[in-house]
Amino acid sequence: MTAGDAALIDRFLDMMASEAGAARNTLAAYANDLRAAAADLAPARLEQASAEDLAGLAPKWRALAGATVGRRMAALRRFFDFLQDEGIRPDNPAARLARPRPQRPLPRILERDEVERMFAAVSERAASGEPRALRNLALLELLYGSGLRASELVSLARHAVRPGQPFLMLRGKGGRERLVPVSSRAAEAVAAWAATLAGDARFLFPSRTGHLSRVRLFQILRAIAAEAGIAPERVSPHVLRHAFATHLLAGGADLRALQTLLGHADIATTQIYTHVDSERLVKLVNERHPLARAGPR
Repeated sequence: MTAGDAALIDRFLDMMASEAGAARNTLAAYANDLRAAAADLAPARLEQASAEDLAGLAPKWRALAGATVGRRMAALRRFFDFLQDEGIRPDNPAARLARPRPQRPLPRILERDEVERMFAAVSERAASGEPRALRNLALLELLYGSGLRASELVSLARHAVRPGQPFLMLRGKGGRERLVPVSSRAAEAVAAWAATLAGDARFLFPSRTGHLSRVRLFQILRAIAAEAGIAPERVSPHVLRHAFATHLLAGGADLRALQTLLGHADIATTQIYTHVDSERLVKLVNERHPLARAGPR
């Protein structure tokens, strides 16, 4: 990548940070995608690329996931929009780049009896008052009972869950705040675990260097799964979040409520959970639709 392209990418990132308010992770993604495109276009300059030059990137990106290609093309469109706005180029050669259709992978889920087996494995140990077992039970209750993301869970402040307060306030992706319900079971598990913490603990799930890491949370859950007789590779924090959403939907929750609970900006993200509940939806139509009740003529 030439020094000129590097300077323009830096100017673009400065604009995205100051004017568009892009988050740090978004800026990092833009930087990586634009630098990758510049490297693949070499020795030609990214700034001077034609529509044909950009179209020629497709064969080089064939091995990449569709989502990655789509993100890179979106970064190029935004970058050349910036160059056009700044008067550096008269056109946007990325405007006609193909937009790959996003394909959302179906979530991996656990059946209710499998989640119950995980709770049984942890609860049996927690009954003895063993601190680590109390911690694991609190982690499991908040993951499955409230649908928290791994990063949200491990970084909870010591007093995030308060006695008599059936919810907590979280700041999730994109800085969006949402209220998350806390069941009485989860509150009891958290209280039992919190009673074992040192008085000066800043985090609900502390470690020697700050708070529990997502990697350690992942390891804990896999160990619980193994103890419950479930293949460890099937379990992760996100799988339990999926189980929370799927089982709520099966229990009658509507998509809008689920969207709020999960903190999704777009309901299309939430709709992915409907695939696991198709049997209930068919039964609902057959039993509740007026024409179904009327019977054949």
